[in-house]
Amino acid sequence: MKELDLLKKDWQKRADSFQQVSEKDIYKMIHKSSSSVVKLIMIIGIFEFLFWIGISIFSNNDEYFNKLDINNIVLFLRVLSYAHYAVIIFFIYAFYKNYVLISTTDSTKVLMRNILKTRRTVNIYVWYNLGMIIFCLIIGFCIAYFYNPDLALMKDKIEHDGIKTMAIFIGSMLIMIILFTSVFWLFYKLLYGILMRKLYKNYEELKKIDL
Repeated sequence: MKELDLLKKDWQKRADSFQQVSEKDIYKMIHKSSSSVVKLIMIIGIFEFLFWIGISIFSNNDEYFNKLDINNIVLFLRVLSYAHYAVIIFFIYAFYKNYVLISTTDSTKVLMRNILKTRRTVNIYVWYNLGMIIFCLIIGFCIAYFYNPDLALMKDKIEHDGIKTMAIFIGSMLIMIILFTSVFWLFYKLLYGILMRKLYKNYEELKKIDL
């Protein structure tokens, strides 16, 4: 009986040892996976920033605004653009900081906390961009309506026909804003959604280890 008890104790020690090694290996894999996901988020953010910079450089906005003769509004839009780029740079820095934190984490609880922090940062980033898209579209429609001479006939028709034509114009504008924003929402949902699901899956696996 004493020998059997000794064998059981030895087996339990071995089982505990195997469990610890297994959990340690799982943590390493999750850690590496989470670090790679956050690095990819940062890279995508940088490419997205460069893409919009390129669009801004090669577009003919200056020619369009000169045609409308709205210097004060142009100044406002330029300040808005610079402020927007500054915010995007801040988000990219936040992505980089999250990447560094996750890459250097050696604790399950801290890694879980950093994963949740990264998910919140990405969600705020996505909603900020969608909000800016809606805001810029509204500003663009307003500038076109009030200052673009090509829409003079439409303005006269709206003023002549009254509320009904105005409602049709506003409704059409809202539909275009919704459609345009939905395209970007689907883009962000597809691009960042996949990465967010991977991070959340890693978080759930870490919860099992931490129990």
